[in-house]
Amino acid sequence: MYSVAKRFISNTAEAEDLVQDAFIKAFSKLHQFKGDVTFGAWLKRIVVNTCIDALKSKKHDVDVLEEVHLKVVDADTHDNWTVDDGVTLNDIKRVIETLPEKYKYVVMLFLIEGYDHQEISEILNISEVASRTQLSRGKQKLQELLKMKDYGTGY
Repeated sequence: MYSVAKRFISNTAEAEDLVQDAFIKAFSKLHQFKGDVTFGAWLKRIVVNTCIDALKSKKHDVDVLEEVHLKVVDADTHDNWTVDDGVTLNDIKRVIETLPEKYKYVVMLFLIEGYDHQEISEILNISEVASRTQLSRGKQKLQELLKMKDYGTGY
């Protein structure tokens, strides 16, 4: 759960505090656990929500695009992108950290945490259309950054 928190919060002490807060929340809501998902998945959702809430409270709100300006993105448009063979998972995670916040959290929740667009929309309080659009644009930006020659030399 600490690793999940660290993907959202870079400060080690703050990530530890948020994990502790999430465990306290989970303990106090244990009676709400119905067993329809694994306990780990239920706890992970609490950790993610706790981290997102902390980011929002620190005025790092996820920039939400106005739905008027959103268009539905075809799911196949950017799903077939590739990166150079030398790019590692750690390189990808490092580059995700450099994405603008409006893309970073959707990309992390979808690609790394495995949430679907409905779950992402609930977690980030955005529409599913916004989730799909931000994921598409975030993946496109991620691919552009990974193609840069100096992706591993720090941003």
